[in-house]
Amino acid sequence: MMPWLFSALGLVILLLAGDALVRGAVNLSLRLGVPALIVSLTIVAFGTSAPELLIAISAVEDNADGIALGNVVGSNTANILMVLGIPALMRALHTSECDTRKNYIFMLLASGLFVGLAFFGVFTAWSGALLLAALAAILTVAFREAQAHRRNGKGSDLEEIDEADPDMPYWRIAIYLVLGLVGLPLGADLLVDNASIIARMYGITETVIGLTLVAIGTSLPELATTVMAALRRQADVALGNVIGSNMFNLLAIMGIATFVGPVSVDPSFLRTDLWVMLGASLLLVPFVFFKMDITRTWGVILSTVYVVYLVQLF
Repeated sequence: MMPWLFSALGLVILLLAGDALVRGAVNLSLRLGVPALIVSLTIVAFGTSAPELLIAISAVEDNADGIALGNVVGSNTANILMVLGIPALMRALHTSECDTRKNYIFMLLASGLFVGLAFFGVFTAWSGALLLAALAAILTVAFREAQAHRRNGKGSDLEEIDEADPDMPYWRIAIYLVLGLVGLPLGADLLVDNASIIARMYGITETVIGLTLVAIGTSLPELATTVMAALRRQADVALGNVIGSNMFNLLAIMGIATFVGPVSVDPSFLRTDLWVMLGASLLLVPFVFFKMDITRTWGVILSTVYVVYLVQLF
């Protein structure tokens, strides 16, 4: 009974922390005059990827490579199919108003690099260094864009968004950000640990646990953040959070984890799961390049595809 109660507590913490992080990121963007998309690609993305980092490091230390790699690959798949699909069921995401083409291309390049390195059969420190170098290059581009945005005298694009407070003091923004960044990994840790206990009671394998329960659990911060962003009509934060989180998962999470120890690649990843991740990433093409909204119909499609994927894993 206790694992179920702690799982529920973790979910509540995740939802509250996700709301706090969105509030803090949106108002920080407003105060600094930085586009919401850039903030969501950095602060929000890193904060919501913190659970994946903690779990990947712990899994590598415990020689549970299936959980470490399954966590990253499964989380990226869940981020697109579940994290964008479920909020769209509640309220359409007006992604047609967002310009995410450049960062989406970066995400696809990061995915290609990750898959290419996976075919060596093991992620070592040198592959981790390459992944981290790619992340540094992407963040440098984002930082320069933010500087150019401010030099051109452009304000934030959040002035008209509900709940945005242009007069919110920095100390209050900091509290929101800290509550979000601390609460997200705490809630995810509670949920994943207890969900794993429940899963092992039914004899589920390590790799499947990594691709499903752990991946879903560590994607719940992204889901909580995206749900709150969708309800507040902040599609740029929602989409930027998913794209940024996927890049952080591939480049930062696995990059850092390889310095703790090598991560071997199970052949099942090369046969199926990496290609499912790439396929899910390509499903974003209509919303990024053809200015389509993620409507409720698309929410049903994305969610259904994810359920089918989970069923075939079991």
